[in-house]
Amino acid sequence: MTEKPSIDSDEDRTWLGEGQSETQLASVDGPDGVEANDEDRPAWDSKIQYVLAQVGFSVGLGNVWRFPYLCHQNGGGAFMLLYVFLLLVVGVPLFFMELAAGQSIRQGSIGVWKHISPKLAGIGYSSCVVCFYVALYYNVIIAWSLFYMGNSFQYPLPWHQCPIDVNTNDTVKECASSSPTSYFWFRKALNITNSIEESGEFNPIMTGCLLAAWAIVSLAMIKGIKSSARVMYFSSVFPYVVLFIFLIRGLLLDGAMEGITYMFYPKLEIWGNVQVWRQAATQVFFALGLGYGSVIAYSSYNPVHNNCHRDALMVSGINFMTSVLASLVVFVVLGFRAKTIALRCVAKNLGLLNIMASDGSTQHWWPWFNISDPSSVSIGEYREWYSHYSSMVGPNITDCSLEEEMSKGVEGTGLAFIAFTEVMALFPASPFWSTLFFLMLLNLGLSTMFGTMQGILTPLMDNFSLLGRHRTKLTVCSCALGFVIGLLFTQRSGNYFVTMFDDYSATLPLIIVVIFETISVAWVYGTDRFLDDIEVMLKWRPPVVYKYLWKYVCVFAMVGLLAASFLRMVFKGPTYTAWNQETASEKTLAYPGWSLAMIVLLIVFASLPVPVGYIHSMLQNRRLQHGHSEERGTQEMHREFYTKCSSTEQLDSNSHQVPPEEDEGFPRTTFLPTGNELYRLLPQQEDEDEEQDTGV
Repeated sequence: MTEKPSIDSDEDRTWLGEGQSETQLASVDGPDGVEANDEDRPAWDSKIQYVLAQVGFSVGLGNVWRFPYLCHQNGGGAFMLLYVFLLLVVGVPLFFMELAAGQSIRQGSIGVWKHISPKLAGIGYSSCVVCFYVALYYNVIIAWSLFYMGNSFQYPLPWHQCPIDVNTNDTVKECASSSPTSYFWFRKALNITNSIEESGEFNPIMTGCLLAAWAIVSLAMIKGIKSSARVMYFSSVFPYVVLFIFLIRGLLLDGAMEGITYMFYPKLEIWGNVQVWRQAATQVFFALGLGYGSVIAYSSYNPVHNNCHRDALMVSGINFMTSVLASLVVFVVLGFRAKTIALRCVAKNLGLLNIMASDGSTQHWWPWFNISDPSSVSIGEYREWYSHYSSMVGPNITDCSLEEEMSKGVEGTGLAFIAFTEVMALFPASPFWSTLFFLMLLNLGLSTMFGTMQGILTPLMDNFSLLGRHRTKLTVCSCALGFVIGLLFTQRSGNYFVTMFDDYSATLPLIIVVIFETISVAWVYGTDRFLDDIEVMLKWRPPVVYKYLWKYVCVFAMVGLLAASFLRMVFKGPTYTAWNQETASEKTLAYPGWSLAMIVLLIVFASLPVPVGYIHSMLQNRRLQHGHSEERGTQEMHREFYTKCSSTEQLDSNSHQVPPEEDEGFPRTTFLPTGNELYRLLPQQEDEDEEQDTGV
């Protein structure tokens, strides 16, 4: 591979520091055509291994419980169209950029940005910090899935009905006031406190589940990509099998079509809402796993000439179709749940009317349908009667709206551990369906967890040879540290800390990381040079539209997303949803002062490596300049050792890696000692008359 011409801009030279990016971005072949310094680097056994790893990382729990919720709340089909638009103009270009950078440089996130310029090494360290944040709370969700899966092997399911209070011989008040699934989640699984300020003791069962989750991750990654890739064959494919099984089963349920209709009905007016654009952009951003460094780490194990452009389009497409598939499953289940609740409501109200009829009370507003047989009365018939006589029937008779139940959106843990568990308890052979569902969640979480840990371990092993030589110890120690810090989440108030980390620890730092990544490639290294490097790898040049997307559209979109997220956090104020045991209901609370300080520290600590890395590189450059100045003075004292060179002589423009001058005050030394010699020969310049020897 030929060497790139040097960057002419003085400003770019200042950014690039020691000229790390004066050569092309792609790995340079050695004299034998073998990639230099790459002999011991692991590689994927096959292309399908790599694709499964990338899909497994990008397709996670957010596709199952975050995308359907956003689609549910923001206009159904209209939100999907907006999501596809942002995916094409922002998501795919940035995903392609990370794939190409990792594959060409064959390093983790730290090495990639350090290769472009030492001043940018902090970007990779920020990615590692954010990956560690995400790994801490993501494994807690895996622990919850393990707990629920373990409780699924009994009939009836433990959350099927409310338990009996042995003291009063009556239904437990907290459960009666909420629902069996809510009670099991908040009281049996989490044993949650009323607020984040009440820490409570450790939950021993969840602590054991968290230990098991970290043990699984450690064992799966202990041999690097060789061991995790084998697990990927199951963990990446199995969720799709389960989703299709649930979809087929769900389509047979009463209310499934109402759920799908609600999902796809477009509300185009939402396009005028700035917050909807922010939510769609954020979902694109997190769905593809941008900024974590995991995409870069996985692609760094690819052959140099792998078609990463096709991979970017394929993985992005699979990710979106998975979100649509998961949304279909969620909405057919929610449609069944909503219709079941509405029919129960009708039966309850007809029961009250029966009691009134038994007392001999007859009115002109009496229903025209058979109130003694609730199964024969449809929701539409009941609502038509209620719309005419609601003002006369009294407060005890209520409306039963299917649409209102569908509009009660649930996301995250509420969707998986409350809404879905409630529906599965109604299925025949409910333990089978419950085990299948939580095994799917477990595999979705693990495949994403493997990628997240790879985003931590690969950069560290690539940049610190000591860690690279002790892969197993590094993996085990990282998982052990994650478990110890993760004990924060196994307190009775642990769920509130999971919410804090999920909402605030990753969002702003990751957006900042991706902004700097895009600026580094588009403005520091240069899009033309980057496309040249990709052309060398792929044997064809990507469309020029990527140049303008990287330089302008992606940068402005990410800056806008950062501003919108920051302003929302400042003006709305960080809040969380707490469970009140007395009222058996959820309420929104503001974080106390120490929690706000913790949020700020998490964001600052994750973002700090970027400016620190820049400042550290600047200080190193100054020390280097000072050292070269002293060396130049020594050379002046011993100039008799050197032949005087003409000031008009220049180095051959094709000489290998001659760094540019940083500034006028620090000219590069012309003569550098090599080995034990006191001189080295310089390239020569031809005159029209004769060739002169410039050696000593």
